Amino acid sequence: MTTFLQRHPRTRYNGEYRAAHVGEQVTVFGWVQTYRDHGGVIFVDVRDRSGIVQIRFEPSHGDGNAHGQANELRGEWVIGVRGEVISRGSNINPKIPTGEVEVLVDELVVLNESRTPPFEIKDGTDTGESLRLKYRYLDLRRPELAANLALRSKVNQITRNYFADEHGFYEVETPVLMKSTPEGARDYLVPSRVHPGQFYALPQSPQTFKQILMISGMDRYMQICHCFRDEDLRADRQPEFTQLDLEISFVTIDQLQSILNGYVARVWKEVLDYDVPAEIPIISYAEAMDRYGRDAPDLRFGLPLTDLSDLLRDRITFRIFADTLSRGDMVKALYIPEGKSFSRKDLDKVLPAEAAVYGAKGVAWARVQPEGIWSGPVAKGVSDDLRADLNAALGAEEGGLILFVADKPSVANASLARLRTVVGERLGLIDPDAWAFCWVVDFPMFEYSEEDGRFYAMHHPFTSPRDQDAHLLESDPGAALANAYDLVVNGVEMGGGSIRIHDSTVQAKIFEILGFNAEEARQKFGFFLEALQYGTPPHGGIALGLDRMLMLLTGAESLRDVIAFPKTQKATCLMSESPGPVDGEQLKELHIRLAKA
Repeated sequence: MTTFLQRHPRTRYNGEYRAAHVGEQVTVFGWVQTYRDHGGVIFVDVRDRSGIVQIRFEPSHGDGNAHGQANELRGEWVIGVRGEVISRGSNINPKIPTGEVEVLVDELVVLNESRTPPFEIKDGTDTGESLRLKYRYLDLRRPELAANLALRSKVNQITRNYFADEHGFYEVETPVLMKSTPEGARDYLVPSRVHPGQFYALPQSPQTFKQILMISGMDRYMQICHCFRDEDLRADRQPEFTQLDLEISFVTIDQLQSILNGYVARVWKEVLDYDVPAEIPIISYAEAMDRYGRDAPDLRFGLPLTDLSDLLRDRITFRIFADTLSRGDMVKALYIPEGKSFSRKDLDKVLPAEAAVYGAKGVAWARVQPEGIWSGPVAKGVSDDLRADLNAALGAEEGGLILFVADKPSVANASLARLRTVVGERLGLIDPDAWAFCWVVDFPMFEYSEEDGRFYAMHHPFTSPRDQDAHLLESDPGAALANAYDLVVNGVEMGGGSIRIHDSTVQAKIFEILGFNAEEARQKFGFFLEALQYGTPPHGGIALGLDRMLMLLTGAESLRDVIAFPKTQKATCLMSESPGPVDGEQLKELHIRLAKA
């Protein structure tokens, strides 16, 4: 006996029905979205991943069995129907693509019933995220999330076509079980059963393997790969994430940027029909920090920051500024032309609270009055000549507002960068439909930690110095700049990369600067250091965060909205209840004994 499925294959996806299909005999499958009885005529919206189509049951149509069965339907039941596509006449629903037609049902089969879902399956639900993540398989039925995953699949295909088919990249899979290496975030460790007391690490990045592929002569490598980092989470971070990983031999920064420019132009055009400029602007790290306070600046609006330290030094009597400058720290300002939009409450509470998140102890301010006179806490500590110079430096005019932060550079920059965003949002300066791309280049090679008394790599220890700065590795490594570059979109770092070190002597020197002696470097990176000695070509690459890119393209507020089965901010999967305990026998096989809490 043949089943309904065998006799009647699906004609097309539900969201694809249009007026051109009127008169066709069709088969529709999906989930019951809504049920409405209009005086005996029953209307049911049937949903699949593509959208919904309305089906219609009439008591006088056919033998009436389908209409009788339709009375029993409930939400999220899985059904199949056979019938004719008909016009909805004047009852068009312009809110849905299939709103001109419906299917008049001849035959109905219930393929599976459903318990009452814990929340309604619809976009715009006010159900808490925890409940939706627990029942993620229901949440994914919502059109918004289904569309996000469809777009993710499309971007993956665009990516493979662009790099593999058009630019000659080989797609190569690198290991998931690898050696734990220092630097960066904490590793996720995997115990080895056959090597007691030893561990694999899940990759934070395929960095060393993709460089070895260049040593192997692969020339151009790509991979859409899973990476893992055991770090604290937030909206744009997950413990496991997906990145587009690329590496190219015999490449310059200009050439690599040109290929990436073409890639983002292709994605934005095919997904959003947006034309990315052929030449994406390039700014230095120093300029980004000076003008915007962060190395991933949002260039959709103005409001640049201004370092006033040199102008104020030995001239300011306002004590907080004078004391800060005497310590060798900085005074920096954000000038807001539309200063009247901010109340005293904003200045005394709201804005300082935003800055405090980034370590600022306070936000000083001054309002610009007629003839350039200032009012506010800073005004009394500023002479007329100094005020005139400050107004000129800031471009300050009547009605403007100046916000000051006096602190060490890292705090002043981060705090004012946050205030710049808050002000831009408040004043409506950030067009949500605009796109601003830029490359940030010339990062420092190293960051020095006063607390640890040592250098750390700004990006990673395989980044090469600029040719003109190579000599500084011996004399002043903190001043050396790197052949590194980040791709930034609307203030979000979408990816970063560098031209790598291909000389084993230079690589050994970098490890020395980072505090590894020869034996430590050999233990951690011996296989890689040895590989470098066998004819390594100059090479460079980049990794783009695909989750972040999808978050930008969809306008999602969180990475969790573009990942099928995400973790919470506590790195748990509420659906599968992981992580969880394991059987004692499993631990025994792995030679692991749990410490008492």
